[in-house]
Amino acid sequence: MRRRTVGGLAVLALLVVTGCSAAPVQETPGGAGAEKPVVDRAVQPLQPALSVTDPHGTRLTLPAPPRRIVCLSGLCDDIVADLGLVPAGTSNPTLLRHPALLGEGGAGVPVVGGSFGSEDVESIAVLDPDLVIGLEGVHETLRPAIERFAPLWLTEPVTWQESVGYLRALGALTGRTTEAVAAETRFRATLADAVDRSHAAGYAAHPVVLLYGSADSVGVDTANSLKGGLLDQLFDYPFPAKGTDAETAGNYSLEELLARGPRTVFVYSLLFGASDRTLSAQLADNPVWAQIPAVRDGRVHEMHAKLWGTGRGARSLGAIVGEALAAVGRP
Repeated sequence: MRRRTVGGLAVLALLVVTGCSAAPVQETPGGAGAEKPVVDRAVQPLQPALSVTDPHGTRLTLPAPPRRIVCLSGLCDDIVADLGLVPAGTSNPTLLRHPALLGEGGAGVPVVGGSFGSEDVESIAVLDPDLVIGLEGVHETLRPAIERFAPLWLTEPVTWQESVGYLRALGALTGRTTEAVAAETRFRATLADAVDRSHAAGYAAHPVVLLYGSADSVGVDTANSLKGGLLDQLFDYPFPAKGTDAETAGNYSLEELLARGPRTVFVYSLLFGASDRTLSAQLADNPVWAQIPAVRDGRVHEMHAKLWGTGRGARSLGAIVGEALAAVGRP
């Protein structure tokens, strides 16, 4: 089993959704000094199928197209919305109600009880799902209980191409192939246009970093992670993973952040109560933090924690691309 934490490293795997997608295009990496990344705008046709292989090689076969899908991961909420559906239940109501997904249209979706990774199985069962989608590395322990009444599909994209692969897989399973192709087309165009604008404006040499956590444990979404890799398509992202251990790959000290000199810092603060302070507020009095160019120049941006932290689908990633470009482009 491959264990992932938010912003951690996972093994890169770009596989084909069997019967649903063509061989992947070899996109080039971003970053300062690199050639302009190539984002292929072409989208392959997609056919309905009741048996698919996802980007991580998991084969999923259903007896009929799923209609009542319960989402335990942000990727699921995002994809279901992109397919023109509404989840039968969600454990991510704040993300689902973000304007990039369903907005107020998600307000009436039942919320699954329990905490993340320990959701209440009975509250899932009463929703009468024909498919439950969770997060790889988190929801494995729920499989025996959930699969008494519905299939459980565990997903976790490590690249935006894998996010698209999951979109295509669920589009095939639900028979909503037109919607899936349209969503993929929109995202590819959004990313390709953003890469063009970033390189034309000279932002490709602009060093940025995406942080999360607390003052006691600052984490970096590395260039090997989904969000870090996405930002690396647009800007200079000098934060590779530190080895292959997911628990430590994104552990950068403030001194290391200072040495790499990011000129824009994005933060998604993990807050658990009304009295919790954002990560940037916790670090405000730290003298090393104060020397980082982005901090010194007032270019630290607290972002929507659910969108930037748990959003993994095309809608979330497209919104992140737009927000990142806008922030870097501000005087």
